[in-house]
Amino acid sequence: MNYLAHLFLARPTADSHFGNLLGDFRRGVDVNSYSSAVLLGLKNHYEVDKFTDSHESVREAKTLFDKSRRRFAPVALDIYFDHLLIKHWDKFTTQDFGDFREQSFSLLEQRLPTMPRTMQHSVGHMITHDWFEDYAKEEGIAKAISVVAKRIRFTNTFHRAVDDIRDHKQEIEKSFLAFFPDLITHVKKYSPEK
Repeated sequence: MNYLAHLFLARPTADSHFGNLLGDFRRGVDVNSYSSAVLLGLKNHYEVDKFTDSHESVREAKTLFDKSRRRFAPVALDIYFDHLLIKHWDKFTTQDFGDFREQSFSLLEQRLPTMPRTMQHSVGHMITHDWFEDYAKEEGIAKAISVVAKRIRFTNTFHRAVDDIRDHKQEIEKSFLAFFPDLITHVKKYSPEK
């Protein structure tokens, strides 16, 4: 899952928010200096990713992407699933989305100084430019996918994953709505952050 879903599935603490995003910035980082609460958040991140990758609805959604882009389908789905989480927010929580966003950004800002440099940059940019506001809109998803495509170090057509999403929007949304409640249930039951 992408940033929003990881934060949604974290506990409402600064350490948990930090740990639940740290999984995307773990490479080359010695995590042993972090608190046990941060490390539990990191384990929760891995639990979420493992469940997501193995869920039948997610695996089926990946097959909707053109074969030339299928290796990038998980990344595109992560981004689009954040959009769908915002779209269907009220199905999963009673907390207002704006309040959640404000709380999450505040919690992350508390840990910015202790984050790895690449994470500081990305999280700071996410907060300053309010990526979740972009994720709420279809054009924001296209923008996010385009940014990721530019970061890939070899020639690719990842930016065209937007076409795959557009062509299979209803099927992907159906997959998300089948998958995400299962993920919430799984985290409630198996989260290391209990």
